Amino acid sequence: MKKICLTLVGMYLMLLHAMGQLDSPDSSLYIAKPLRVEEVHLVSSYYTQNGDHSAVTGGIGTERVVDLSNGIELNFVGTDALKRKHTLVAGLGFDAHSSASAAHVSSTGASRTSGTRVYPSLDWTMEDARTGTSLGFGLYLSKEYNYSSVGIDGSFSKKNHNNGEFSVKMSGYFDRVRMIYPSELVQSIVTVTSASTGGFSKAKIPSRPRVTGDLSLSFSQVINQRLQGSVMLDAVGQGGYLGLPFHRVYFQDGSPAVELLPSERFKLPLGFRLNYFLGDNLIIRSYYRYYTDSWGVRAQTASLEIPWKITPFFSIAPFYRYYEQTASRYFAPYQQHTEADVYYTSNYEYAAFSSGYFGVNFRLAPPKGVASTLRTVELRYGHYSQTTGLHADLVSIDLDFK
Repeated sequence: MKKICLTLVGMYLMLLHAMGQLDSPDSSLYIAKPLRVEEVHLVSSYYTQNGDHSAVTGGIGTERVVDLSNGIELNFVGTDALKRKHTLVAGLGFDAHSSASAAHVSSTGASRTSGTRVYPSLDWTMEDARTGTSLGFGLYLSKEYNYSSVGIDGSFSKKNHNNGEFSVKMSGYFDRVRMIYPSELVQSIVTVTSASTGGFSKAKIPSRPRVTGDLSLSFSQVINQRLQGSVMLDAVGQGGYLGLPFHRVYFQDGSPAVELLPSERFKLPLGFRLNYFLGDNLIIRSYYRYYTDSWGVRAQTASLEIPWKITPFFSIAPFYRYYEQTASRYFAPYQQHTEADVYYTSNYEYAAFSSGYFGVNFRLAPPKGVASTLRTVELRYGHYSQTTGLHADLVSIDLDFK
């Protein structure tokens, strides 16, 4: 917590320093504008899913989940004496969810069928239009009853004279998992722990936190008046406890265990995006991504979205996304693992499957706003289905006030 407070204080002092440079040579030509609220975003969504491969019960059982999410973002905008634009985005999100499989985590009272998650965030960006550069920092927190996370990031971007822009971003996430074990396995886990002075780090289940580092590189280019493209590359490294203690595995002889995964993972996604402006009222947005990681998962994503401006202030955008992946080398279905396996999981997140996600987005943005300070309304619906039998529906609404 001390490190988080120091980070917040440091960002605040940097912001005050940047906004307070009134003694520069240009200060007599330009008056700095202090930060003030320019936009307010309100987002609310309802998500429901179902399936028959719950990781809590070893790859079988209901995956029923219902989630209600609400969030607010306040956008503060100001300029300093050097005409640099400063944007401060303060966000707060709140999720309330219920999961049918959570009731099977433990019979000791530690499990629950519903829960909440709170996730505040703070992003600061400084943009210098004269040099075409931007600098940003972010801080993110997330907390629920069995999981907490702290994230920080820093970013830099530079525009060139040919309508191109290069961006780099570094992120770090530090997670802790509350070790809630299946009730029928608690005694055996305690026995293993007492037999090792190093705890789970020398036993079967490590207890150290999860650390994730991400280096993201991107380059976007305006190719001509109608075509824009970009390429994105991420290098993600993870270390620590990368499973969940209440995910069961059942071996071929029927005996249960807690899933065991390596304590390190490396991910490498590579993405491409092309946007084509087909006249004044129609845009074709396409995206492709290839993914590979050190656990043996290979995946491809392709998506297409076509916003169509029916009137100057109303548009409709149908979309479709296709995804497919190979199975991790550590995955096997219910009662397919053997005790000779070094690592094992029956979480279908690591199974081989393909999925489709389709829906439509409606956007209303009259020149004088929808009502009073409400400038934009967006309504989005999507349906998701996997070849594993999992299916889900999502409805969200986004309100933009100015």
